[in-house]
Amino acid sequence: MTLRLPVPPVLVVTDRMAIKRSLQDVTAEIFKAGCKWLMVREKDLKTDDLLELTAPIVDQGRQHGAVVEVNGNIHVALRTCAHGVHIQDKHKIYIARKHLPEKALIGVSTHSFEDALNAQAAGADYVTLSPIFVTESKPGYGPAIGLNGLSSICRNLDVPVVALAGVNASNAKECIQAGASGVAVMGSIMRASDTILAVESILDAL
Repeated sequence: MTLRLPVPPVLVVTDRMAIKRSLQDVTAEIFKAGCKWLMVREKDLKTDDLLELTAPIVDQGRQHGAVVEVNGNIHVALRTCAHGVHIQDKHKIYIARKHLPEKALIGVSTHSFEDALNAQAAGADYVTLSPIFVTESKPGYGPAIGLNGLSSICRNLDVPVVALAGVNASNAKECIQAGASGVAVMGSIMRASDTILAVESILDAL
């Protein structure tokens, strides 16, 4: 049985290369704006550096009652007492389950119905599905799935689907109406001149 997604089901994904100040300053504003779900996604960092970056963000999230996940690094998720991990390989779900606490949230990146079905069968708590719209953040994953494709895939899955790529305040509600259980945003938050306003706009849209 899958765990309930954080409420509101808006997953903010970090990209420290897109900002001109410290990531901790930005995440503090993200939580202040009402975000209850954040993923630290800094794939270029080695484990020790990712650990140093993530630990205070997990603490920030805890202070705001927010769920913080780590992308791709089960060790860092465990060491920082993060609430879960997001992985790209469904085969690592078993490893994550073995090492992380029982209530840890485990998500898997998917890019097609087949991907999502396989992740569901492997025991993922949720899947991100992308790219829903054309975006600079998700190049190389084929054509955009679109709202019709999203709707079709969601109807045929039991696992919660989080719509990713090109999602912003103007189309987030449409993703939910198409059947997504949540939305994930990165660029529209990380590149915003006013982080709090950008987060609030997404939350208000839902």
